[in-house]
Amino acid sequence: MQSYYPERFERDMGTSEGEWLTALPRALGEHAYELGAGQVRVHIGEGHLQLQWRILPPRVIALLRMQRLAVSFVFEGVEEDARQRFMKRFDLTMQRGGG
Repeated sequence: MQSYYPERFERDMGTSEGEWLTALPRALGEHAYELGAGQVRVHIGEGHLQLQWRILPPRVIALLRMQRLAVSFVFEGVEEDARQRFMKRFDLTMQRGGG
């Protein structure tokens, strides 16, 4: 989890699109959203977050193949404190454990 989340950033996320779409509603919490192909618009207060993703080639480490998505985050009209709160919850929900 980051200590600060800017208004625009991109991530390389180690997940398949199916896993991403399964976890996404939980990560968005009670925020209303509109899901489209490769994108979702999340209403946060008076503003919104536009998430867009595309499938990347898998990361290969020896015999391990990890599915990946390139995800862009663009907040518009969302105050900084609301952005930070939203992203902390989002990251905790999307966090994957190992072991």
